[in-house]
Amino acid sequence: MRKSLLTFGLAASTLATLAVPLGGANADAGHPRVRKIQPTALPQIGQVAERYQSYNVESVEVTGGNFWAPYPKAGEAPPKPAVGPHGTEFATDAYQKREPIDLRNRRLRVLAKGLAPSYMRVSGSWANAIHFQDDDAAPRPAPAGYQGVLTRKQWAGVIEFGKAVDARVLTSFAVSDGARSKDGAWNPEGARRLFDFTRSIGGRIDAVELMNEPNVRPKPYAPADFARDHRALRTLLRDVSPSTLLVGPGSTGEAGFKLFANLPEQMSTMRLLSAMEPSTFDVFSHHFYGAVSERCKSLGERRGTDVTTSEADALTESWLARADQAQSFYRNVREKVAPGAPIWITEMAQTACGGDRWSSTFVDTFRYVDQLGRLAKQDVSIVFHNTLAASDYALIDDRTWLPRPNYWAALLWRRTMGTKVLDAGTNQGTLHVYAHCQRGVSGGVTVVAINLDQGVPAALELGGPVRRFTLTAAGDANEAAALNGRRLALVGGKALPRLVPVMERRGLINLPPASISFMEMPRAGNTGCQ
Repeated sequence: MRKSLLTFGLAASTLATLAVPLGGANADAGHPRVRKIQPTALPQIGQVAERYQSYNVESVEVTGGNFWAPYPKAGEAPPKPAVGPHGTEFATDAYQKREPIDLRNRRLRVLAKGLAPSYMRVSGSWANAIHFQDDDAAPRPAPAGYQGVLTRKQWAGVIEFGKAVDARVLTSFAVSDGARSKDGAWNPEGARRLFDFTRSIGGRIDAVELMNEPNVRPKPYAPADFARDHRALRTLLRDVSPSTLLVGPGSTGEAGFKLFANLPEQMSTMRLLSAMEPSTFDVFSHHFYGAVSERCKSLGERRGTDVTTSEADALTESWLARADQAQSFYRNVREKVAPGAPIWITEMAQTACGGDRWSSTFVDTFRYVDQLGRLAKQDVSIVFHNTLAASDYALIDDRTWLPRPNYWAALLWRRTMGTKVLDAGTNQGTLHVYAHCQRGVSGGVTVVAINLDQGVPAALELGGPVRRFTLTAAGDANEAAALNGRRLALVGGKALPRLVPVMERRGLINLPPASISFMEMPRAGNTGCQ
């Protein structure tokens, strides 16, 4: 990538500019890129769930096991070879042995609660073969037909964490050989025991998927068998937890984004669901990754995508618009198999297989915020980021438990963006603008403006007054974020800081190069936001 603000962080002169108000007389009326928004008149075009911004805590994090290895930093040795749930086709350094995640970690809980309310999805490819050990004994080796063990203590930790941080629980079940009867049908008894134990400790499972990514199994799922197993799951829910939502199918790798080119067969969702009864799903779900990381190169080497991703592509429309392409495809599928059902994207991140080397930096924050804006306009109700705190694509660093740049963007979205989606117009060029009703303020509007240009500022004419929160990179490596020119960090290493806006009274609002600005207008008087 050429030398740029993204490569070296914002220049000192730019940071100094961000430390002072940028509106009114300071704005250049002859600015080459000025966009006018009338917040009072913006019409509502959709609505997201209150828990729109959610996340994954993978099952293998809970149980311990081999998960995507972080890329080694300078001077670090590569991870020891390990095998994951997809077999040995991946590079030997793709996985790393991990101990079970400490869901009692105080800093992790503070950060997760900052995003509340949310959903926490405990699933992933590993979950397809994890046995629930329904007793209080020490963990035993996985029974035949399984690849891992989930203990009562570990699951109780999930339920307790969810209560502590206001995260509802979505999970899936084992569908491997050990969870099947002699005739090959899925046996729901393991799932029944998980429900019974959850209820016994005063918890609940709010939503379930049968399994993770059924259309990319090494052994293809016959449509009739998939329908049969879902009937068994629906019967179980009616018996043990009628209010639990049945979510599915959780497909991935379609709409031109076949992630794993070397799998023997990747079944289309329409074919997979061809034997299903109408209205099987309470929620229609799918996964979206615009590409795969280098960890998965031997299962496709990114050949499954139409554009090779790199740090240089991170601020291009061709990269960001992939979310529109995938969602348009799956929305059409939803209309055929579950008309009118809410759409949840139950996995999404920079790339599949743990993310690229730059997915933990501010470079990826543009994608993160832009996709939240795009998908809210595309009928998506909830987005589950993968993951909360594991591997390079996580919101939180799993070695330090400190927030990454994407976390700060997630926190600002949570604090400023309400559930009603407004039409801020069509994005053109390198200035992307999205709008929602302001969170918690009747008639208020929040606009988020993303200036993708690395060298040229832009401007918005909003009228005012405006409370502006501008995110930029902080530091040469882009591993931190700055708010209005000040580096963001936890207070004392354990508490979220105050997010202090810059007050803009009137006039143009300057948008620095390579920046993301959340702008609250509590006096907008938008009647659709009352």
